[in-house]
Amino acid sequence: MKAIVYEKYGPPDVLQLKEVEKPNPRDNEVLIKIYATTVTAEDPKQRGFTFPPLFWLPTGILFGFRKPRMKILGFELAGEVESIGKSVKRFKKGDQVFGYTGLSFGAYAEYKCMPEDGLLAIKPTNITYEEAAASPNGALSALVFLRNKGIIQKGEKVLIYGASGSVGTYAVQLAKYFGAEVTGVCSTMNIELVKSLGADKVIDYTKDDFTQSGETYDIIFDTVGKSSFSQSKSSLKKNGRYLLTHFGLSDIFQMLWTTMIGNKKVIGTAANFNWKPEDLNLLKELYEARKLKSVIDRLYPLEEAVEAHRYVEKGHKKGNVVLTL
Repeated sequence: MKAIVYEKYGPPDVLQLKEVEKPNPRDNEVLIKIYATTVTAEDPKQRGFTFPPLFWLPTGILFGFRKPRMKILGFELAGEVESIGKSVKRFKKGDQVFGYTGLSFGAYAEYKCMPEDGLLAIKPTNITYEEAAASPNGALSALVFLRNKGIIQKGEKVLIYGASGSVGTYAVQLAKYFGAEVTGVCSTMNIELVKSLGADKVIDYTKDDFTQSGETYDIIFDTVGKSSFSQSKSSLKKNGRYLLTHFGLSDIFQMLWTTMIGNKKVIGTAANFNWKPEDLNLLKELYEARKLKSVIDRLYPLEEAVEAHRYVEKGHKKGNVVLTL
């Protein structure tokens, strides 16, 4: 089968299209013929081994310091079940599915085996493979942060910083689904996009600073790591929650400190450790009820993964970048 392989860390050019052995499903696995995957913001970091100092050691232990142990990137996928192991009950041959491979990666390829009890679900009937592949990482992150960590409540005021990114576009929609009043923060060129996702208000960060507006929020959700708790604290209501997907050592100290004192909390987590198959099924229901949609910035064929990585590394993608097979 064809796959994008990298055998050393480095710039996008280390990614190469190669023929590799097609996997065979174990008794509890399904073999998926992949039609679409994505280049997430994390993929270039993994490819280049450019992690913050706090994560350098654990990441190296997991994935290799000198060269990658797992040579095929890709977290998200959508495709069709081609065959199943003899113990599989949840899926059958021909099922259209979407899912998240987690630390096994491997979605930059024509085929991938996944356990039937993994993060895998039947694809929503009313969206494309490309739209389905774009959803697990961003939508599940937004869901876990807002519902599980932020304990979002109907009628609350929520600000989404980075509202045009992968997590941000889903966070806007999910916050509206949970009944919140939503303010999105993005650049000038993405204002109409964020409005179209349901945001009640949109702030252009190139012109205005939300921390100087006098508005206060129950939740401030920084999806891109571009704000700070110290600057945002005055914009939080009593018992407000400051959620962040990207954090360093100073943020961890703030998380610990705010759990002990004060009435405003800093909350960060490795969101993907909290995802469950039933959450994917919820996304399916929301797509089919037309309460959720995927934002796709660009589509690239698998063979152009290098160009896709170059684009994502610039840090200005809207929603998701998809690789098609």
